[in-house]
Amino acid sequence: MSLFPAFLKLKKRRCLVVGAGEIAWSKITSLLDAEAAVHVIATEARDEVHVLAAQGRIHLELRAYRPDDVAGNFLVIAATDEMAVNASVYRDAEERNILCNAVDDPPNCDFYFGSIVRRGDLQVVISTNGESPALAQRLRREIDALLPLDLGPWLKDLGQLRREVLQLYPAGDDRKRLLHTLAHREVCGSEHCPSRKLAFAARPAIEDQPAALNGQR
Repeated sequence: MSLFPAFLKLKKRRCLVVGAGEIAWSKITSLLDAEAAVHVIATEARDEVHVLAAQGRIHLELRAYRPDDVAGNFLVIAATDEMAVNASVYRDAEERNILCNAVDDPPNCDFYFGSIVRRGDLQVVISTNGESPALAQRLRREIDALLPLDLGPWLKDLGQLRREVLQLYPAGDDRKRLLHTLAHREVCGSEHCPSRKLAFAARPAIEDQPAALNGQR
């Protein structure tokens, strides 16, 4: 089965996690990183989950799962240590056309969690379609070792400069060529940054610049 790769915007969307132990912990924190409205239902919870609830960062209910719990959620994650419960959560979500992931149970998943390499806003996500999570983790480590540690701050400055270029120049080949050139250069927030000076140069000079540029990242 082919997967459709996508990055979801979960900010303020209600997401349910059934389970609050070791299996569920990483899913809860991932949803919080995406600024989702996280609702957790579990018969018992690890201390860190209780702390999040006390801080008001998640809504926690300590009780057994009920079929109607999936209603009203954007997506659902079944992360208990009981396969039968996880399968039941998936079936209940499927009946309501709600995306669900039953952890470590590929047949009961509408989507998978990939292995992720992060540098600020940059995310490199690796999926093996559930065939070998171990391979995905190995590739994550290899890619992580290759990417510069300062890539996140650089990307933030590049993104800001891109937004300024989009406002300054009309759509067209010149603007596209400039943006691709900037993506290969050192960029910083200083007004004296050579890349910023290039970006704000007069339009006639843009066409002549890319071939002469040597600095790359």
